[in-house]
Amino acid sequence: MYWEEEKNENAPYGVPDDVVDLVYRINCRCLPLDHAHSFSIAVRENLSWIDQEELAGIHLIHGAESGNGWMRPDDASSELLHLSHRSRMTLRVPRHRIDDAYQLSGQTLDIDGYSLEVGKANVKLFSTLSTQFARYVVVPDGIEHHDEETFMAYAAEQLRALDIKLRKLLCGRAHAIRQPDGDLYTRSLMLADLDVEEAVTLQQRGIGQHKTMGCGLFIPHKGVRAVHDMTADKQS
Repeated sequence: MYWEEEKNENAPYGVPDDVVDLVYRINCRCLPLDHAHSFSIAVRENLSWIDQEELAGIHLIHGAESGNGWMRPDDASSELLHLSHRSRMTLRVPRHRIDDAYQLSGQTLDIDGYSLEVGKANVKLFSTLSTQFARYVVVPDGIEHHDEETFMAYAAEQLRALDIKLRKLLCGRAHAIRQPDGDLYTRSLMLADLDVEEAVTLQQRGIGQHKTMGCGLFIPHKGVRAVHDMTADKQS
């Protein structure tokens, strides 16, 4: 006999802690605007295990001008990202690596000649907000970075593989991340109307490659309507 109990919709949801974000205080006045490659190298030199952890990731550092992450400034005349004392750096790590990642505190990272002093870290559980977005999702080989339709089909396939039901999926602007082997092309991606389990799964797993360069990592967003309207205005 197979017997499945009905799901109790009123039962409180406990966010699992098998993967978490570690949020570090930092002392850093400014960084290169495009610091993905150099920042990744600096962190990985201190945490050599991070490349072996499938669920680990390195969030890029963003300033207040990033527009809640959806629209990142690309002004070539402003090559530096100026940071305030409230700025933080964040690593995404599996639970069994938390203590190892704490060892980054007290280190000074050299990021293209700019010093970043790493302070104490706090564990942050994932959000259950129904809207989640990734600033950068890598456009895989075989897809032109300007081919939004094919990229969306690729993203939808990746999300379905995580058992995430697609209700609202929005693709944002293209962005090129500079690295020695050539530019890495990405698109921003937003999902809305997720249930709490889907929202947490999306943050745990992410999609695509180069998570140690800030790609494929989802974070909560307060809402999708303003972004949808802004994108519609840009395309009209």
